Amino acid sequence: MLEVVVCRCGEDLSWTRNLPKGIRLTIYDKTQPPDPLWPGSMALPNVGREAHAWLHHLTERYHQLPPLTVFAQGRPFDHAPDFHRVVRQLASGETMPPDFWWLGFMWETDDARGYPSFVHWTKNPSRRELNLPDFFAELFGEPAPAMVRYAGGGQFVVSAKTIHRRSQAFYEKARDLSITFPDAAHAFERTWDRVFLAPPLEASLFGPTGLRLWKPVRRKSPSPGEG
Repeated sequence: MLEVVVCRCGEDLSWTRNLPKGIRLTIYDKTQPPDPLWPGSMALPNVGREAHAWLHHLTERYHQLPPLTVFAQGRPFDHAPDFHRVVRQLASGETMPPDFWWLGFMWETDDARGYPSFVHWTKNPSRRELNLPDFFAELFGEPAPAMVRYAGGGQFVVSAKTIHRRSQAFYEKARDLSITFPDAAHAFERTWDRVFLAPPLEASLFGPTGLRLWKPVRRKSPSPGEG
């Protein structure tokens, strides 16, 4: 069975009606004010962005996970234009992803302080930095790497087997951190592979600037890690 987990904050979710039949759909609604919620959704406080919703789901559904779960924002197409195609291929068994699979056409590289992507992000006019050293120390108990490589958007596919590499208590701790740590959602966006103990993206897959743009409409099928 395949499950799609969506974090909504006011978006129109009519696109979910085009998901394949037979999949499980779970919607966490952070819309403020909370009325009206999307039909069939569950309300969550508008804290921690999508990372809080993902970690809430992992904590509360830890023992009821399907073989594969897709985590998607309220408008997944901004970061993964071929989202519907990917979900159809997963549901039909046409695509067999690795244990953890980034969904996103823009692969990025940041250093431990969020340079260049986070610091120069248009929605960060104050040019504040990320604090990945303290984030890694608190969540993983280890030093932050010099560079983190990730697919922008915080969307991914992950297997239950991979999720269970970590304990339920770990996800509870991570959920708390998603609320209390400064810019935690952006730290999680860059580290979901490490959350699930998945291999990090190789530097050789990126261009000299640390970026790689995938063009999914020109591909016959996605490669591991593409969205």
